[in-house]
Amino acid sequence: MNDPVAKSPLAADAVAGITDRTLATVVAAHWEFLMRWSPTWATTLGDHRYDDKLARRDVASIAKLEAERAALIVQLGRIYRDRLSGNDKITHALLQERLMTEVGVEQCKFHEWTVDSGGGSVFGELSYLVESHTVKKPEDAVNLVTRLGQGPLLIDDTIANLRIGLAHGRVASAEKVRRAIDQLDQELEKGVDAWAMTQPSWATVSGTDPWPEGVRDREYASLRDVVTTKLVPAFVRYRDFLRDEVRPKARTEKEGLSGLPDGAECYRATIASHVGLPLSPEKLHALGLAEIARTDAELAALGRKVLGSTDLAATIAKLRTDKSLYFTSREEILATAQRALDRAKAATPRVFSSLPKTDCIMREIPEYEAPYTTIAYYRQPHYDGSKPGEYFVNTYKPETRPRFELEALTWHESIPGHHTQIALSQELGAMPAFRKLDGSTAYVEGWALYTERLADELGLYSGDLDRIGKVSYDAWRVSRLVVDTGLHSMGWTRAQAEDFMRAHTALTEANISNEVDRYIGWPGQALAYKVGQIEIMKLRAEAESKLGAKFDIKGFHAVVLGAGAVTLPVLADIVREWIAARRK
Repeated sequence: MNDPVAKSPLAADAVAGITDRTLATVVAAHWEFLMRWSPTWATTLGDHRYDDKLARRDVASIAKLEAERAALIVQLGRIYRDRLSGNDKITHALLQERLMTEVGVEQCKFHEWTVDSGGGSVFGELSYLVESHTVKKPEDAVNLVTRLGQGPLLIDDTIANLRIGLAHGRVASAEKVRRAIDQLDQELEKGVDAWAMTQPSWATVSGTDPWPEGVRDREYASLRDVVTTKLVPAFVRYRDFLRDEVRPKARTEKEGLSGLPDGAECYRATIASHVGLPLSPEKLHALGLAEIARTDAELAALGRKVLGSTDLAATIAKLRTDKSLYFTSREEILATAQRALDRAKAATPRVFSSLPKTDCIMREIPEYEAPYTTIAYYRQPHYDGSKPGEYFVNTYKPETRPRFELEALTWHESIPGHHTQIALSQELGAMPAFRKLDGSTAYVEGWALYTERLADELGLYSGDLDRIGKVSYDAWRVSRLVVDTGLHSMGWTRAQAEDFMRAHTALTEANISNEVDRYIGWPGQALAYKVGQIEIMKLRAEAESKLGAKFDIKGFHAVVLGAGAVTLPVLADIVREWIAARRK
């Protein structure tokens, strides 16, 4: 068994670069808090003290976590920030804001009503656990089997929490529940032999096996036994609970936060958490409407030029229905995405002074997840170097996947988007680990959206048709401001949200359905993209204006990426200090 009392192998990283000893003590305590309550994340970072643990989610454990977080806030509050050095001051501000926004989100009680499908489901979480848990030696496999054996506890905690939510009038939307039941029905029907959980990469080995004879087969048999005898019955319990107790009470109207007790307060908390700026739902909604007018005009103009269409509606209709603009096979999707990734890797040195040492590879979204999830996503590298950055592409129903969107999508999710920012952040030098490994949604997503335009500056788009994809994607992110606030603050229905996206973006029906479902289940997160991009673009324009000939794009990118995923206000301070220094 592992020894959680032992010192974290990342203890030095946790407080790297901190000069104030009191602040270092609090940051170290916060890091231990993160590792203890996120044991599967700790494993991916190379901290193996909790490799045989899954975090509990029962009422008592949640209360204990919240109490520990409150104690950290008290300790941090005793430090006078004005007496700290520049970098320590940033660290203090970021940690304090992070903890306070987490406390704010507690009132949402997401664990009492959230139901999901795809990668965000309990099934998806446990499936990915088997992949993400690096197994190099027999002890690693033993820990994985022990950890996976706690899956039924996780599932039963989930059921118990949802029952509490039902008793207090908190319940997911009917469509979210339907999708979750559908996923479980399909996976249970397939049987465990088709599950990712029973197909770990370490189960077989070619050539000379360094493990003792028979050990690999024994541990794989144990893993399969856990899945078959423990997890299958637990998933059946969960499926039956959703079908028999949750679905009859699930919401068919007001599927967003506006349909829940304290929904308005919860939404303000999620905006603070993801956006980090004092913006009201009304202001965000108005910003979205103003921006959508711009993207409407751009899309219509490109449609006239490239497609010969007469107006916005005709452009969108052609983009959505012309089958020649869509892929015909999963192989074609994967090959096109790989070419786009390779071109980006070759071009980015022109605008970056340093690039990640860690590679980014392309992968296919797993079959169990693909029908229910978005068109692509990124998973960051393991901090210990055991896994590269991964750009996942959805190849489900290739005939529904537009060719013209794939280039912008690739650069957003991989290079120069998420991978460039996140992998570089992990590789920063003397910086506290929480700043290198996590951070502001608006910064992370704003950067990725900024790079869709940067790719055009680099000449990466193959032609005007692919630029239509860029503009359509811009419209997609703008529409999120309108749709997210509509769903969660203004009582919009799912149909209203889908109609709006249908009228203003070229997204396919399947993508629109999955995207709106995502916004319903993840309030506020979708707001961060456009807000973050706008702020980064404003800072670049300010730097270009004030520096003139002294402006250096590599230097600008270095300063934007050089402090981790900071909040937007902190980023503004950092960039303006750089501008002032360059002017001197």
